[in-house]
Amino acid sequence: MNTMTRRGVLQTAAATGLLAATPAVLTACATGGDNNTKSAEADKSSTNPLGVKEDAPLEVVIFNGGFGEDYAKAHEAMYKEKYPKAEIKHSATQEINKTLQPRFVDGTPPDVVNNSGSGQIDFNGLVSEKAITDLQALLDAPSLDIPGKKVRDTLLPGSLEPSTYDGKTMFLNYAYTAYGVWYNEKLLTDKGWQYPKTWDEMIALSKTIKTAGIAPWTYQGKHPRYMSWIILSMAAKMAGPQILLAIDNLEPNAWKHESIKAAAEAVRQLVVDGYILPGSEGLDHVQSQTEWSKGNAVFISCGSWLESEQKKVTPPDFKMAIAPTPSMGSGDKLPFAAIRGTAGEPYMVPSKGKNVNGGLEYLRIMLSKQGASDFTKKTASLTCVAGSADGVELPPGLTSVTKALQASGSDGFNWVYNSFYRKLERNLVDAACGELMTGRANAQQFVEQCQKGADEIAKDDSFKKYKRS
Repeated sequence: MNTMTRRGVLQTAAATGLLAATPAVLTACATGGDNNTKSAEADKSSTNPLGVKEDAPLEVVIFNGGFGEDYAKAHEAMYKEKYPKAEIKHSATQEINKTLQPRFVDGTPPDVVNNSGSGQIDFNGLVSEKAITDLQALLDAPSLDIPGKKVRDTLLPGSLEPSTYDGKTMFLNYAYTAYGVWYNEKLLTDKGWQYPKTWDEMIALSKTIKTAGIAPWTYQGKHPRYMSWIILSMAAKMAGPQILLAIDNLEPNAWKHESIKAAAEAVRQLVVDGYILPGSEGLDHVQSQTEWSKGNAVFISCGSWLESEQKKVTPPDFKMAIAPTPSMGSGDKLPFAAIRGTAGEPYMVPSKGKNVNGGLEYLRIMLSKQGASDFTKKTASLTCVAGSADGVELPPGLTSVTKALQASGSDGFNWVYNSFYRKLERNLVDAACGELMTGRANAQQFVEQCQKGADEIAKDDSFKKYKRS
């Protein structure tokens, strides 16, 4: 098959949504395309450390999800103020892969991409095929408005960990996210219920809640991997964060560790005892979260984008709050307060963009204190910029997130296998969670199915392997 024919096939498949972005597909991103135009650049200086050409156009494509696009337009306005001669093209989509993969194949990608959502392009392929730009120049540049600091020195701890591949930071995770169990604090207060600190207490409370005529739990049935976050968090508390390293590094039998099996069995008890909102299996993330916001279920697993994503349908008297996953027992190696926290919502600068330096500068604007503070005001979400929410009036959910992160302190944890090997979480672990949450699989079958998926990735030479230490 010649290059042009191959590219045509790939474009057609990508445009119709029949082809996921895999390393094999992205070979065409790195080698295909007839656009050999050199990216715009200018001389570097103290006022222009990234060498931005002041009149070069800039194209920004945003994932139109829970954060919306108003924050991006504000960042673009900041860019335009700094470079008034630059024309900025803005667009937003919920289908990043379908929309942009043909352009990566042709070598004509935008300058900045918010590569997020269920239709994101696989980062493993993008990184291994050199389709995106190493952000070292950005991170070593001076902060736009925090005197005396490089950009990298303004970020919260752990912000760069999920986006670092073999020592190189390949994209920016902008929103600082806490993951845990969400509930309506007002409801619990009115009912005299206490948030449970152990899983035994969670089951006991769920029984009380069900007796009161409310479903204790719902979950994102069409994206059941959200419940894997509960399982891995409880396993990390029980066995310590090293179990997460083993999973990230595709170590043999990592998923079969007793802590993961025990956590899966604990979550399965919700199914066995009938503590899941009927019909949850068929709900997507928006539908399940809406049922939760309506008060039809008390608990749901999610990240701290939830408040922003649900703001249009959340009743005025609904007081959102996040809590850590309950502990498995007194022998846990991490305390109850330990919570998963990490930077998320990835932004990247394609290496074949027409204005790579402008793309890096756009990210520098996002990482300014002004840019980050504005994002928090518009989205009710934290950023990876330290102190950017200081002085900002926060809604109830985000207030609870800041308190939870403070209480967690140095006991916070995270995993990155979902970034290294997107297919493993989005397809294989997702399917295993679907089986577990519908009662079609027990805990043993769950860990075996997850391990089988991890082994498939480990043996697949089309996936570049990464090691976290």
